[in-house]
Amino acid sequence: MENSSQPQKLTTAAGRPIFDNQNSQSAGERGPLLLQDYFFHEKSAHFNRERIPERVVHAKGSGAYGKFTVTHDITHLTRAKLFAKVGNECKLFTRFSTVGGEKGSADTERDPRGFALKFYTEDGNWDLVGNNTPIFFVKDPLKFMDFIHTQKREARSNLKSATMKWDYWSLNPETLHQVAILMSDRGTPYGYRHMHGYGSHTFSLINANNERTWVKFHFRTQQGIKNFSSEEATRMKSVDLDFAQHDLIEAIDNGHFPRWTMFIQTMTEEQARDFRWNPFDLTKVWPQGEFPLQEVGVMELNEIPSNYHAHVEQAAFAPAHVVDGIGYSPDKMLQGRILSYPDAQRYRLGANYQHLPVNACPFGFGNYQRDGQMALGDNGGPGPNYFPNSFDGPVEDKTQGEPAQELDGFAARYDRNEGPGNDDHYTQAGNLFRLLDPQAQRNLVGNVVESMVGITGPKKDLITQRQLCHWFRADIRLGMAIAKGLGVDAEIPMEHHPAPMAAQG
Repeated sequence: MENSSQPQKLTTAAGRPIFDNQNSQSAGERGPLLLQDYFFHEKSAHFNRERIPERVVHAKGSGAYGKFTVTHDITHLTRAKLFAKVGNECKLFTRFSTVGGEKGSADTERDPRGFALKFYTEDGNWDLVGNNTPIFFVKDPLKFMDFIHTQKREARSNLKSATMKWDYWSLNPETLHQVAILMSDRGTPYGYRHMHGYGSHTFSLINANNERTWVKFHFRTQQGIKNFSSEEATRMKSVDLDFAQHDLIEAIDNGHFPRWTMFIQTMTEEQARDFRWNPFDLTKVWPQGEFPLQEVGVMELNEIPSNYHAHVEQAAFAPAHVVDGIGYSPDKMLQGRILSYPDAQRYRLGANYQHLPVNACPFGFGNYQRDGQMALGDNGGPGPNYFPNSFDGPVEDKTQGEPAQELDGFAARYDRNEGPGNDDHYTQAGNLFRLLDPQAQRNLVGNVVESMVGITGPKKDLITQRQLCHWFRADIRLGMAIAKGLGVDAEIPMEHHPAPMAAQG
């Protein structure tokens, strides 16, 4: 028997010791994840089954139908039929949400906002599942489940815990950029109509010559950015838990259809290979000064669904759902979500969740998947349920496919924070603070102080000092202001402030 004074060893559910719970296996430092990483799958699959019947995350949401219209030619970048010509349109469904709250929580909480789009294209449904921020808290999906647990309820009290959040954030400095956004006024948007949206991950575009270009998707609100102050958001929680839902419904019902302009940033494979940090790192943005926004089209929301449960609650998005001409990238968080999102939807809605009207491709589909929960329609009728066959079943489309992607490296758990630029968690967070106007800077400081004063317990001073060190490394003025607000004496030498990378665009 082990000495009781020693910490218990972390193991798989079958009892195998785990030596690395921070980094998933990949083919080389920048390569895609490996299917053999069974511990990631075990951890992710169990996480996806923790809540019944709400979504594990993004439980509180609002949705609407609309249309997307192509306004600029990008056929040199993608062969996706949606973008085949200027003027093309397709129907879409959008779901906005908070991330950490339960279904009955307030939709004005300080939280990132989900920004999920389903484009019903003639080549299949394309889901772009992002947030109202261009980045995220962590860069490896093996950390995601632990991070979300800190945003939920504490085991003993069943209460939200500032101590859990700041303990985790202070132990994972890669979260600092997203935490800075969350603690700014952008953490409490004025409903859903007045915020930008992002695909967040790096994806790829494939053109008619089978050439690949890396891409990030941006949706900029035409209504203008508008945020609640912390005090206004708190007050609204006592007035209307469903403010954002009311705001969206009333705008559309009154004919004030909200619109967003879609832009892309692109990076060639050569640029990605030579870039000064990992361009597939979800905790960092691509500087717009180097990779400018290119306009693509306009999204308009113009129809509130007739039944919330049938359309909004049963809507199922997954970044795995792409169409020919749009593909994935080695973004580790994207690689993890390709597996985990459909897995969560199958658990929540059943194996045939894509048969539900809100999720079904209006142009039809053909496959050999049969039976299971909610097998709507004729379940394939008398046709064969195997391939190949001699009975006129669906056949492969040999015109599809992507160019080969070169992979190298040894299968291992690579530390995502090692290597050039990968351990700089501070420059972009500091740039964000320095880009804010003086009032917005004061609001950021005030929001951080308001949250960090909630740290309690015997580890309070340790967690507070550890997080303060991160704020100092991002920006000396930011760190000093937060320390002063917390009543903490702190003096951090200038050598802790890193030399900045190129400023954000």
